[in-house]
Amino acid sequence: MFAVPLTADAELRPLNPWHAEEFLANLDRARENISPWVSPSFVATDLDQARHVLQRYADRWARDDGGIWGIWSGGTLVGGVLLVSLNAELGVCEAGCWLEPAAEGRGLVTRAVSRLIDWVVDERGLHRVEWRVLAGNERSIAVARRLGMRRDGVLREVSPGPHGRVDLEIWSLLAPQWQARRAGTPVD
Repeated sequence: MFAVPLTADAELRPLNPWHAEEFLANLDRARENISPWVSPSFVATDLDQARHVLQRYADRWARDDGGIWGIWSGGTLVGGVLLVSLNAELGVCEAGCWLEPAAEGRGLVTRAVSRLIDWVVDERGLHRVEWRVLAGNERSIAVARRLGMRRDGVLREVSPGPHGRVDLEIWSLLAPQWQARRAGTPVD
């Protein structure tokens, strides 16, 4: 097992199907805040569904087309990051996140996604990291900005929402931009 430190009391580590109870408890604490922004299939409401979500990502990891990692703070699962998709042949992936309210405002997601980007760029050799976010999700958009991502565009009214159709913003970061940012080189 591995763990990547994020802060003095927080770490990033794999989130596996055997973590289903912890994952469900985390979703219960986060549900109200994340439900408007993430796929309903992600926000499990019982143990079997939680196990299924985590198994889906374990299967993706085994197929080399995605993965999921948890953020533990003080020994408690408080959120996580994921590769919604990964296409090594095209050199493109989509990253995402979730976090419960009590863990917000500490930079945990930004740090965790940074580690994930380091891995996909340095270890996997991917060229493009995408961040797809429903318009109005200001916290997620702020993460994209902090990571140096650029807004590529908007897919207008791409999916149904509780009050009508909603727009989806596409943000991205290219490997040379990420490498230059880490080196402290100005990025145009």
